[in-house]
Formats: sequence, structure tokens, C-alpha cells
Amino acid sequence: MPLVSPREMFKKAYAGGYAVGAFNVNNMEIVQGIIAAGNQERSPLILQVSAGARKYAGENYIMKLMEAAMQDTDLPVVLHLDHGQDFDICQKVIKAGFTSVMIDGSHLPFEENIAVTKQVVECAHAKGVFVEAELGRLAGVEDEVSSEHSIYTDPDQAVEFVQRSGCDSLAIAIGTSHGAYKFKGEAKLDFARLEKIGSLMPGYPLVLHGASSVPQEFVKMANAYGGAVGDAKGVPEEMLRRAAAMAVCKINIDTDIRLAMTATIRKQFADHPEQFDPRQYLSPAREAVKNMVAHKIRDVLGCSGKA
Repeated sequence: MPLVSPREMFKKAYAGGYAVGAFNVNNMEIVQGIIAAGNQERSPLILQVSAGARKYAGENYIMKLMEAAMQDTDLPVVLHLDHGQDFDICQKVIKAGFTSVMIDGSHLPFEENIAVTKQVVECAHAKGVFVEAELGRLAGVEDEVSSEHSIYTDPDQAVEFVQRSGCDSLAIAIGTSHGAYKFKGEAKLDFARLEKIGSLMPGYPLVLHGASSVPQEFVKMANAYGGAVGDAKGVPEEMLRRAAAMAVCKINIDTDIRLAMTATIRKQFADHPEQFDPRQYLSPAREAVKNMVAHKIRDVLGCSGKA
């Protein structure tokens, strides 16, 4: 089955009160784990590639991994560029075969963000490619995206931004953040702001970045076997399920996959110090990715059986 656009995927998600998971990929085992989870749960999937992943794996390898993955599934799958820094990178991945791109102008002044988003929209739409943009700013660090402070999305500005830029979906800031250290005290999301934005743009798909939950079982596992993850804390899963039942149609998940994979490898090294074959520790790590993604699909996103 060929890669698809998220357009119909999001229409169904909006109407059905669920969200589709956008899972970051960096290597073969992560791709295989995500696809296996999707097959098991019969869920639509978005596999997304960051600038860091393109630098690490190389675009040619990413595209060949996706080509192989699509031979192992009959699910609707989107290949999405996560946090495209400028027009040039968006143009490159469109030519490479991505079916969705994010242009991240959230660090720019409002008018400049509109201008670069509009430029990407014109290029992408000519090729039938979907465009996500971002308004507002998330705190935290993930790959090459970083910000010290959050700037929450203004609902009225969101309407103007979408109308003038022509973007197909909008990532908003309501209290999530990038990385594993999201909250020091009680976790809070601004659901009133989300509801307001949704009411001003009925039927329009919104996106949550920085939405990993940082499961404490894997924090404890990593630390028990030599890690120093510290007091990492993410977005409670019940909050994400609530957002998915509103106007949020895409929820990005990266840190949880990294954490499950790394904690599992640490445990494998400790339990089997005699092993030196990468397949012996990457196999359980791949299974951990599958189980994490299946859990998110089933219990958080609500998209099991929606393929």
C-alpha cells in the first residue's frame, strides 16, 4: 500500500473523537516496532522524521526503511517531516516522497511565520502534500528544537494564521513541552484554550507536540541499571486522551519510545553481560517499542481498529 496523506485520516479522527499517533523514527528497529504495533491494533499511523533523524540515519536510508515497512502492512501510513526548519528542507523531503511536512516558523515574528508557511503551502499543495504549521512555542529541548519558555497560542491569532497561510493543520501550545522533563510540579494543560481554538475553527485538525508521558516504570528501569534520568516527568495520559476527544487529531510521541528502548537495552546489558551480538539486545528493545506504541494507540489515542 502506498504512503497516504493525513487529510482523510484527520477527518475521521475529528469525527470519531480520537487522535492519530505521530511516532518519531530513527532506525530500523523503531520502524519495525511501530509497524508491528499498528498491525496488531489495526490503527492508522504517522511515522515522522526530524532533522536529527535525517542527519543520523540519512534520508536515503529512511526512505528505504519506509519502502520496506510498507511491504509489511496494509495500514494507511503517513511519512511526515517533523519540525522542518525552513522552506528548503520542506522542498527536499517533498521531492523525496514525504506525504506531509511541518514548517516550524514558531520562533519567527507572526508575519514572518505566515510568510514562510504560505511559501511551503504553495509548494506542497502543488504536489498533493499536507502541511502542518505551528503557532505558539513549546519549552524544552528535542533534537535541534529548543526554547527556554512556552508561549501559549492565542486563539484569535490562530484563526488569522490558518486563514492567511493556508496550512492544513496547526500545532498549538497549551502546556506540553519537548523532552523528558516537562513538569516540576503538578501537570497542567490549558483545556479552556484548546476548547476556544477548536470552537473558532470547527472541524479543523489541531496537533500536540511534546506529548510524551514519560512512563515512570521505564524511568525506574533505566535508573536501576545505571541510568541517570532523574526526575523526568511527562504529560499524564488521561490528559492526552481528553485532548484527543476534542479538536486534537495528531499527537506526537518520541521520548517515550526512546525511554522504553534505552531502559530495555540497559537491563539486557546488566542481565546478560556475556552478550555482544547487537541482535540480542536490539530484539527486546524492538519489542519494547512495539508494546509502548500499541499501548499508546489503544489506551491513550483511542485509534485501535480505526485503520
